[in-house]
Amino acid sequence: MLAKSCANFKRSSLLRVRADIFHFLSASSSSGSATASLPREKACESPMGSEMVMVDEFPFPSQITTTKPLSLMGHGLTDVEIHFLQIKFTAIGVYLDPEIVGHLNQWKGKPGNVLAEDDDFFEAVASAPVEKFFRIVVIKEIKGSQYGGLLESSVRDRLAAEDLYEEEEEAALEKVVEFFQSKYCKTKSVITFHFPATSNTAEIAFSTEGKEDSKMVLENGNVTKMIKKWYLGGTSGVSPTTITSLANTLSEKLSK
Repeated sequence: MLAKSCANFKRSSLLRVRADIFHFLSASSSSGSATASLPREKACESPMGSEMVMVDEFPFPSQITTTKPLSLMGHGLTDVEIHFLQIKFTAIGVYLDPEIVGHLNQWKGKPGNVLAEDDDFFEAVASAPVEKFFRIVVIKEIKGSQYGGLLESSVRDRLAAEDLYEEEEEAALEKVVEFFQSKYCKTKSVITFHFPATSNTAEIAFSTEGKEDSKMVLENGNVTKMIKKWYLGGTSGVSPTTITSLANTLSEKLSK
């Protein structure tokens, strides 16, 4: 019964996320036009000489430094298909401390396509006590309230599924929604989530052209955990292309 319940949650979670994306993408575009394409990756050199990875024409550094260097381990898109056209919402880069490999030894030798379907593996990735950083670049313009609402509904559903949605979690989610409420996510706007290795907090930041950068600190551990799982949730993650990319990269590193 538990396995069936988990499977039902994964399916309903993905369906709801895609339905929500469809709803606010449709609402934010009167033309309904879209470009059919797949995520493209290529390496290039930035003016400073550091390697960049292009994810659907948006540059992502192959390495960033927070308290220590973090490597780009996975990337992809959130998107939805409407009338056989792919409407792209965001480009995603997942940066992890390379030491994460030491926490995943039991999956040594497993190919990427197997890891991509293994939710226990991604549970271990999300919960590993290493620093994590998500960089999200907006492709399709939306209101910040729409992004915040999508995040809220997904995180709330995940909390409720594990019987963790209490007053503290509700209050913490409201603060996240309030943070995004006044924002407008133009194309190339950047949203980041920084998860330190030694605490259950998250720093959320937003930057866009012509506006001062803004940040908030999320201190509720349960909400922080579910935001990680929104992007690192394996078969219930918001971006299957990012999950596949992560699985392939970590499979390669575990084979060394």
